[in-house]
Amino acid sequence: MTKSQFILIAAFGSFALLAGAFLFQFSGYAPCQMCLWQRYPHAVAVVIGLLALILTRFQTQLAILGALAALTTGAIGVYHTGVERDWWEGPSSCTGGGGLNLTDPLSTDIAPIVMCDDVVWSLLGLSMASYNALISLVLAGLWIKAALR
Repeated sequence: MTKSQFILIAAFGSFALLAGAFLFQFSGYAPCQMCLWQRYPHAVAVVIGLLALILTRFQTQLAILGALAALTTGAIGVYHTGVERDWWEGPSSCTGGGGLNLTDPLSTDIAPIVMCDDVVWSLLGLSMASYNALISLVLAGLWIKAALR
């Protein structure tokens, strides 16, 4: 496979994970704060992928940045998984154990508040955060493979 093909697959992987996250959200699974944090590096990876396919002269450098974006969201996913499984504490503003840090506790906004330590969906014992971590690490490997081509 060529460098461009690895980049295309890695960037599309981040796009697919983002699309899946939005599909779950629109299906009624509201994201917690850490779920939202995991989306930003994927969006960055998609943009990096597009730039790398356009600016072919800088593909190696951009592939390294893509790998960093994928590793970042993967690391957040690992952290989030640990919070869900009570391996360590999460941010007090986002977990059931700490007090909520709401900017307006009297707000009439009825959007659901999702705690970061609650697993709202799982498959084969793995949460969405766990799947994000695993898939993101594979995507990071693809980015690294592209950088080494």
